[in-house]
Amino acid sequence: MSFGETPITIIGNLTADPEIKFTASGAALARFTVASTPRTFDKDSGQWRDGTSTFFRCAAWRSLAEHVGDSLTKGSRVVVSGRIRQHDWQTSEGENRSMLAVEVDEIGASLRFTTVTITGKRPTASTSDDAWVTAGAPAAQKTEDPPF
Repeated sequence: MSFGETPITIIGNLTADPEIKFTASGAALARFTVASTPRTFDKDSGQWRDGTSTFFRCAAWRSLAEHVGDSLTKGSRVVVSGRIRQHDWQTSEGENRSMLAVEVDEIGASLRFTTVTITGKRPTASTSDDAWVTAGAPAAQKTEDPPF
């Protein structure tokens, strides 16, 4: 992320299935909207009350866009991390318009109310049997001494 960008994390539900398109150069683009609705507990009535929903237009690119299209559907509860971007344009009538959107860096299913099964391969850092070895680092020597 570049200096001065506005980071944002959103938790909410997809309002529709993601819309997947491809640019002329073949890059995938997923567009979708996330609705975030605060809930508060009303002690007097003993019930939960929904607040005003906020809708965030989101865009994911390349392989992330393809994963979004393959994995998420309308109603999916997600956690989105990205950057706020302002888009400016002019209508055919000459009126200036602008909107804020989230350029998605990471997205995942929220596990608060459901479970998921992850499929696919994760990139590995090393062929060592030590899960804490980073790429390019030598494998740790095995000893009986504690590591601290």
